[in-house]
Amino acid sequence: MLIRLQNGCTPYQESKIQETIAAMGFSTTAVVTQVAKYIVCSGSVDVDIRQIGALTGVADIHHVDNESILVSKQWKVKDTSIDLGDGVTISRNDLSIALGPCAIESEQQIDTIVNFLSDQRIRVMRGGVFKPRSSPYAFRGLGLDGLKLFSAACRAKGIKVVTEVMQVSQIEAMYPYVDVFQVGTRNAQNFNLLEALGKQDKPVLLKRGMSSTIAEFLASAEYVFSSGNERIILCERGIRTFEKAYRNTLDLNAIPLLKAKSHLPVFSDPSHGVGIRAFVQDMALSSVMAGADGVLMEIHPTPERAFSDAQQTLSFAEAKQAIAFMRECADMKRGWGMT
Repeated sequence: MLIRLQNGCTPYQESKIQETIAAMGFSTTAVVTQVAKYIVCSGSVDVDIRQIGALTGVADIHHVDNESILVSKQWKVKDTSIDLGDGVTISRNDLSIALGPCAIESEQQIDTIVNFLSDQRIRVMRGGVFKPRSSPYAFRGLGLDGLKLFSAACRAKGIKVVTEVMQVSQIEAMYPYVDVFQVGTRNAQNFNLLEALGKQDKPVLLKRGMSSTIAEFLASAEYVFSSGNERIILCERGIRTFEKAYRNTLDLNAIPLLKAKSHLPVFSDPSHGVGIRAFVQDMALSSVMAGADGVLMEIHPTPERAFSDAQQTLSFAEAKQAIAFMRECADMKRGWGMT
């Protein structure tokens, strides 16, 4: 059960609400976010919710029959929309496209990609400065200095920055230069990091763990929300299966299912999902048709020379074509009334 408190609910009124609910047999957790204050009630107690709804200070009350209460669509009629500022919004009414290199490599590379994105009317750039690599000998990013270059170039063109944070200790230093904190697949169940990001007032793009079920993925999002941050983007990026013919199995089933279960926007990352350059565009288009609210893809001026993920990175010509086709698919779906 979820209770949303009225704006202006006093501490005394809240304590009386908590006492009443506890007396009914529920355990309660107070959650304060950028948007509202909630009381999450746990326990399989059969009550007439009108008794609680009539209490002074209660704005509304909902039965939610799954463990990820706050991210559930059962209580929130209107889907979450995330305003990044400067006219950039993540919502279900418009397809968002975020492009950029796997790794930020140099100032020249940044400037070249930023100019390409600006020409293509792309307002969000993804790029890694702290890289979690499977091999300790692989390129692991330019760190904070690279992020500063990345941020400066993007802000000069009105482009928003999405980059991965790997540990709690990085958040404070990264904060001034980031518009969206990305949590990668390896940290999808790093609950200390998720809770710390929940205390920030910047959006979080949460990638699905490589072996996470849908329930586990939503539980990770619940950690962020319950710690105070409602501005969460779910991202399907492929899961690890028995198949070895491609990098991961992009779970297109997850996209409509997540949208049915949660009010949060849902992105797809076909670059990591399939891991083969020739198939990235097809999987991006499939993601749009499956209902993705946004697509995250890796691009590079010269993909074959990319410091990481060269095999799945698109050239500018390939990216330009994919952008045009994705926008056509989104327009077609709107025409069909399938937003």
